[in-house]
Amino acid sequence: METVDVIIVGSGVVGLAIAAQMSKTQKQVFIIDKNNSFGEETSSRNSEVIHAGIYYPEHSLKAKFCNEGKKSLYQYCQKRHIPFNNIGKLIVAQNCHESHQLEKIKHHALQNEVNDLTLITQAQLQKIEPQLKASSALLSPSTGIIDSHAFMQSLLAETEHNGGQFIGKTKFIEAEPIGKGFIVTLNCQGDFFQIKCRYLINSAGLHSTEVANNILGLKNDHIPKLHWCRGHYFSYSGHSPFSHLIYPIPEKNTVGLGIHATLDIAGQLKFGPDTQYINELDYQFPLALKSNFYQAILRYFPNIQRQKLHPAYSGIRPKLQGPDDTFKDFEIQTDKKHNVKGLINLFGIESPGLTASLAIGQYVADSLLSNN
Repeated sequence: METVDVIIVGSGVVGLAIAAQMSKTQKQVFIIDKNNSFGEETSSRNSEVIHAGIYYPEHSLKAKFCNEGKKSLYQYCQKRHIPFNNIGKLIVAQNCHESHQLEKIKHHALQNEVNDLTLITQAQLQKIEPQLKASSALLSPSTGIIDSHAFMQSLLAETEHNGGQFIGKTKFIEAEPIGKGFIVTLNCQGDFFQIKCRYLINSAGLHSTEVANNILGLKNDHIPKLHWCRGHYFSYSGHSPFSHLIYPIPEKNTVGLGIHATLDIAGQLKFGPDTQYINELDYQFPLALKSNFYQAILRYFPNIQRQKLHPAYSGIRPKLQGPDDTFKDFEIQTDKKHNVKGLINLFGIESPGLTASLAIGQYVADSLLSNN
């Protein structure tokens, strides 16, 4: 039976970031994914935004890793020539009440060590974004966009340079703890085989609870309920009317940030995502959504032309927060939580997972290797 140092289940951006970090000290790192290639699910179906870390509760893992990860991500992009743009974000208010909310958001951001937000008046907005309708706004200059596919390619290349491997079309079946390590059973296109590893990392995103349920010795009460939440994106044809990302004021107790305007590296304007909880992994795009999007966008972009809105894609987020729940943080379980030595489970790694990925990778590596 072949033996490796690390098996990571899931090749999304977080799994790849963990692999790149682990491969610096571990000779054999295997990344397993049931799909043909890396990053085919949540990591390739999002806004590609580098978040500033404004909204998350103080001292939460989302706030901590977003702040740390943002700095690391910009440095990584510069060092490895990953396409990115420190484009900036405007959080826009439409009335006095919402303007007051901006003050609260700025104060909260300071608690998360995001100290670069600036209040922008309506007159100033007219100069920098003449197509934008708003009474005032907060400018977040450290918010940006990234070519997420190029970033994931770079993480995989780094892992492979250090001797690691990506193994696609391979489904995790189960893992059995055996003293210092695990026997992991895998299904590679119908062929079942077993492999030993010292460390096992469950970074399976949408399938993280399914993987956890098949790790022998892991108690059920350590496996949280996961909710699948689909979000849809519309593209907008023609030249973008905006040079910044545009976000509305988040609704109270919302599970998302509202339908916002983002630009990708190529300059394509997109609107989304909305939030729709689903019971099956289905990327369908209901055509009836166009009216809802149009009305939401109209609030801050009155000159929108409805015929220029076109369905682009949908993505599904692995949320711990249900539709009626309050905030739920990332859940990264080490053996201090579940008592299975050498195992780390990651649950609910949604936004800001892309921004936080390098910080999460560092945390996971430090957590495993400090107990070695």
